[in-house]
Amino acid sequence: MSQAKFHRLGDLQLQIMKALWLRGEATVAEIHHALPGGSDLAYTTVATMLRKMDARGLVRHRADGRTFIYAAAVAEDQVSRGMAEHVLDRIFGGSVEALVSNLLTTREVSRDELGRIEKLIARRRNQA
Repeated sequence: MSQAKFHRLGDLQLQIMKALWLRGEATVAEIHHALPGGSDLAYTTVATMLRKMDARGLVRHRADGRTFIYAAAVAEDQVSRGMAEHVLDRIFGGSVEALVSNLLTTREVSRDELGRIEKLIARRRNQA
């Protein structure tokens, strides 16, 4: 996996990465089939996107005869961390409090989820 580097992904790129993280590796056809609404996308669109993602270092490929088999070249946690930091910085000015406040006031949060969040906060407080 590549070094800690921020990767901004579009919706299709993120869907492709999720398919690869789930499967480990896959052909263009397998990825196309796995995408939500994949039948609405042309096979060639997915193939083109994979080539572009390969050039950016997001995925890598190996050849099996005439078929390319793709795999993620960046870890899921690396991408999610980078995208979350981007949102935090760009929209909330780096304020974790503003981000959490926004989520708690605009999203339905179950008691169980609130309990898990409280445990995360307590764990973090004990580390400080």
